[in-house]
Amino acid sequence: MEIVNFQSSHRKKHFDFFRNMAQPHFNICAPIEISPLLKFLKEHKLPFTHSIVYLLSRVANEIPHFRQRIRGEQVVQHERVHPSFTVPTHDEEVFSFCEVPYTKHYKTFIKDARRISAHRYNQPVFEDDANRDDYLFLSAIPWISFSSIQHAMNIPTDSVPRISWGKYYHSSEETWMPLAVQAHHAVVDGKHTGLFFEKIQILVQNPQSTLQPEIK
Repeated sequence: MEIVNFQSSHRKKHFDFFRNMAQPHFNICAPIEISPLLKFLKEHKLPFTHSIVYLLSRVANEIPHFRQRIRGEQVVQHERVHPSFTVPTHDEEVFSFCEVPYTKHYKTFIKDARRISAHRYNQPVFEDDANRDDYLFLSAIPWISFSSIQHAMNIPTDSVPRISWGKYYHSSEETWMPLAVQAHHAVVDGKHTGLFFEKIQILVQNPQSTLQPEIK
């Protein structure tokens, strides 16, 4: 982890402008085309949800601004951030948080995600470590092909990104999935969010370049 020192005075003004807002978070939602990913996962019998969590976490870790967090008057940048995502539990009315350590190695990540998700099915938790901010909060809304979404926030200085995906749908011969990215505007701009969407679209269009088919 390192402290971010703004080299541009205008960038520092940008940070102060949005940091002091009562509602400094913005949310961008857009569909991504996932036909190649679905085909690849089906052929190799790989899990959809855990693979999506891996891909979203990988992209977020590749963009420095998605690893930046506000701490008082400072911004810190983590070397790595880890997904905490929602999973079903034995009580079908509620979900559990499921934290999986992020690793770029797909095989290792999927094994860990499967094991921890299975544990959380009967041992749910509804809180993250309050002393940590190196999270990515991810959630699936598999019942709705939403076109917008807004997450509940506790305090304006909460700068952990919220990333959600919804029910995918078919249009002509393509399959689309809604994806929403909510971030704190003091550290993440539209440019960075646009880069996030560009990167995730490339990965889901070329899953063979990222995912390892030997997973069983």
